Amino acid sequence: MIKNNKSSIVAQQLLSDCGMDEITDIPLDLFTAGLDIILIEEDTGNCDGKIVFGANKAIIKVNSKIQFPERKRFVIAHEIGHFLMHKNLTLPEDTFGTFNIIAGTEKYLRNGQQELEANEFASELLMPSKLFMQETERKKFTPTLIKQLSQRFKTSLTATIFRYLQLDLYPICVVLTENEKVKFWKKSDELKVWVKDITKLNPPSDSVAHEYIQNDYNYLYSLDQKAQQISKSVWFELMENEDNTVFYEYCIPTKRYRTILSVVWED
Repeated sequence: MIKNNKSSIVAQQLLSDCGMDEITDIPLDLFTAGLDIILIEEDTGNCDGKIVFGANKAIIKVNSKIQFPERKRFVIAHEIGHFLMHKNLTLPEDTFGTFNIIAGTEKYLRNGQQELEANEFASELLMPSKLFMQETERKKFTPTLIKQLSQRFKTSLTATIFRYLQLDLYPICVVLTENEKVKFWKKSDELKVWVKDITKLNPPSDSVAHEYIQNDYNYLYSLDQKAQQISKSVWFELMENEDNTVFYEYCIPTKRYRTILSVVWED
């Protein structure tokens, strides 16, 4: 379902004011120029992006060392969100190593509501909910679908998965493992399971995430094999007399940040 929170409404209004349904094929340097924002790419160290408000103009700085254009697009969209919603606030330098978009993560608690709002704005701006839902209508969750959506909207696999989860389009659970420890998890409302209490612990030894850790975060499977079969009990608690049914786990490892994003679902 479409969640029309404050951030989404601001993004939708921006698209409407520009007379656009989406900005997928528009270079974001041109888009920011149209908003009277100066966009600069430079080496910003450990910072992915930041916005500087001047008397008459704003400057968005994006780390020139970011390797993937999809990641740069999200950083820029995030800073545009700050530009439209947070002009009078003191803002931190933004880093998206683990794409903290879910309320309750350490980054959200540290940096405040404005970071969550800027992430939600960026998701709506780059992946408009109406179009995103049209692309997923009557389709089951699969790694192939996420790949197609990522290519369609020119967004990273990680950002695409969180958008999919945010819109609650199919019952899935997303688990982030960082430095060999489970950092957080979030599930769709429709996925009726009890997630094991393993936050800050190693992922289960029979999980696909553990397999990636054992392989030093290198990719293991081709696209048609990425949905690896597991038992329900790997990630979820079984109720009394409940069958240990078949689930699937799809992992996206990021060696640079020592993270693994697991998506778990029942076919």
